[in-house]
Amino acid sequence: MENQKRLLLIDDDTNLILLVRDYLEFRGYGVMTADNGRQALEILEQEDPDMIICDVMMPEMDGYTLVKQVRENPKTNLIPFLFLSAKGHSADKVKGLNRGADVYMAKPFEPEELVAQVESSLKQVSRLLVNKPPRAISTEPIFQNVPADVTLTPTELKVVKFVSQGMANREIAEEMNVSQRTVESHVSNMLAKTGLHNRTELARWAMENNMA
Repeated sequence: MENQKRLLLIDDDTNLILLVRDYLEFRGYGVMTADNGRQALEILEQEDPDMIICDVMMPEMDGYTLVKQVRENPKTNLIPFLFLSAKGHSADKVKGLNRGADVYMAKPFEPEELVAQVESSLKQVSRLLVNKPPRAISTEPIFQNVPADVTLTPTELKVVKFVSQGMANREIAEEMNVSQRTVESHVSNMLAKTGLHNRTELARWAMENNMA
C-alpha cells in the first residue's frame, strides 16, 4: 500500500511480538520488529517509521535508553513513541513520559486500545503536517508568527512540559495536585500568549524552543 503507515515494534518477548504484529498488520499497518533498543537503532539508521512501539525492560539496551537517543537525534526526535510495559504504577508511567514517550500503556492491554492509541498519535502528527503552510518546507521556522518575546511563568513551563509528553489535562492536574480547571486556564493563557490554535501546536512549539 502506497500510504501504509509503518510501525517499529520493539520487544524481547517473541510471543508478544507475533501477536501484536499480526493484529497491527490485520488493521493495515506495516510492522518492522526488533528484539531490543540496540537493534532498533540499527533499523532507524535505514528506515523512517511513522511510530515506535517499545517495551521498557529489554536486554542490551532498554526502552529508556532508546527513547533518549531517539529524542536526541534530529532525524527521529518527532516520531511518536509508545511504551508498552509490565510496570503499570503511576510512578512508572510518569517516568516513561518524562523520559520522552508520548504514550504509556501497561501490560496486559487490549489490542483495540493499542490500535486506538496508535491511530490517535498518528492523527496528531497528520494534523501538524496538514496545518503546516506550504512555505514551511523552507528554512524558515514553522512558528515564525509567534511573538519572539513570549515568556512563560514557572507553572506554565511545568504544564507545557506535561502537554508535550501527551498527558491530558486531567492527568496533569493529578500530577501537579491542582484542579483540571486550573490546568485548562494555564493552557488557554499560553495559547493566547503565543497565538497558537491548540495543544498540539503548543507542544510542538515548546519542544522546538527547548521548553519541554
